[in-house]
Amino acid sequence: MKKIMITGACGQIGSELVEKLREEYGVMNVLATDIREPATKTGPFEILDVMDAEKMQKLAENFGADTLMHMAALLSATAENNPVLAWNLNMGGLMNALEVARKLNLQFFTPSSIGAFGPSTQKDHTPQDAFQRPTTMYGVNKVSGELLCDYYYTKYGVDTRGVRFPGLISNVTAPGGGTTDYAVDIYYKAITDGSYTSYIAEGTYMDMMYMPDALDAIVKLMEADGDKLQHRNAFNITAMSFEPAQIAAAIQKYIPEFTMDYAVDPARQAIADSWPDSLDCSAAEAEWQFEAKFDLDAMTKDMLNQLSEKLQQQKTSTNIV
Repeated sequence: MKKIMITGACGQIGSELVEKLREEYGVMNVLATDIREPATKTGPFEILDVMDAEKMQKLAENFGADTLMHMAALLSATAENNPVLAWNLNMGGLMNALEVARKLNLQFFTPSSIGAFGPSTQKDHTPQDAFQRPTTMYGVNKVSGELLCDYYYTKYGVDTRGVRFPGLISNVTAPGGGTTDYAVDIYYKAITDGSYTSYIAEGTYMDMMYMPDALDAIVKLMEADGDKLQHRNAFNITAMSFEPAQIAAAIQKYIPEFTMDYAVDPARQAIADSWPDSLDCSAAEAEWQFEAKFDLDAMTKDMLNQLSEKLQQQKTSTNIV
């Protein structure tokens, strides 16, 4: 990767991926695009609706891109509320991006998700090559996207690569409509309110990963020797699996007075119940040496430290204004 164009650059992953790649490859070698302006610009940026295939190709050509990272998508809970929009955006945008990669001979990355699995999938240590019958529109999009990327690799030789992300936890970007977002919001509420009401039921395990590990995984996969990749679209990766009470207990090590109760959201709970409890990521470990650095306790310590500083700065800024 030398010249990288990113769609969905203002999204949950995209906003942090842009900064990661600019640190790795240079500010001027990463073109961020999105349908809306970012809060702050740290390098090249262009407005792009991923449904506009012509403009997408023109931007990639003018930038001289050799890599396209397609991050634009509606997330699970949001997609379920508007399935037609989700299909049109998630699949139409992906097709446009793959066509640009094909025409310009670009290396290509797009993320899949644990949402690609369904209730009939093996729940514990879900294997890389597992039965996939998702029951959500988001999941249907992700399975379709995996197959479409495989097609473009086998049919046209496009160097497509991807991972199945678990829930991602970030101290930078706010929750964005995902089922696993409770695991982000709980840290904010622990600091600001000292309590949290979980919309996910007690005992519901889901795979999670801290964002620094997720960003490292993208870079490592894209830099890996393509001849050694048997599974391109997409690799299971994970760092930890926990249920709400366990993340509450991890927070209580640092904020002993923190409390949590439950008010289960049936819609998001149904999505969570359809997903695996834990993933087997041995294929990623074997084929490109994937390794996560953060476990639940290390993530919790860093999240609380980072968010405390961030929220204090916001409070100070508000008081000055």
